[in-house]
Amino acid sequence: GDVIHRMLTATQYIAPLMANFNPSYSRNSTVQYLDNGTVFVVQWDKVYLQGKEDIGSFTFQAALHSTGRIVFGYKEIPVPVLQISATQHPVKAGLSDAFMVLNPSPDVPESRRRTIYEYHRVELDTSRICSLSAVEFTPLPTCLQHQSCEMCVTSELTFNCSWCHVLQRYL
Repeated sequence: GDVIHRMLTATQYIAPLMANFNPSYSRNSTVQYLDNGTVFVVQWDKVYLQGKEDIGSFTFQAALHSTGRIVFGYKEIPVPVLQISATQHPVKAGLSDAFMVLNPSPDVPESRRRTIYEYHRVELDTSRICSLSAVEFTPLPTCLQHQSCEMCVTSELTFNCSWCHVLQRYL
């Protein structure tokens, strides 16, 4: 995609294993998904690294649960992830989120400058990714779980909620 798309995908991802995979190398390679309403699963099955097909195929998946829980499962990892070259494509495993802001450009008032802010990243130790292993991410409690202002301000959770005069509510 364009530069914006590449910048966002570098900072916004849920990646059990990001590398230079070539799903079209073999007829047996697939990327499949399933959504049953409570869990969304994506599975990379028998995929090969571009230019390194001789090392074997990889099979792994990401399961995103409606509760916010995320599980990465690794069935087949034929080589240590640290040995995968990042020359052609970054090698990552983890979660990252960001947002983009359009600001007026000071030089050209009718144009906008795009700024991407990455505000959270969880990187897995890729040396620990191996066949027949899994990683589970469990979300921490947030204010969003409360159904009313009363529940928020009386909560035992320590979020330092305070009154917002602009929105006329607790945040």
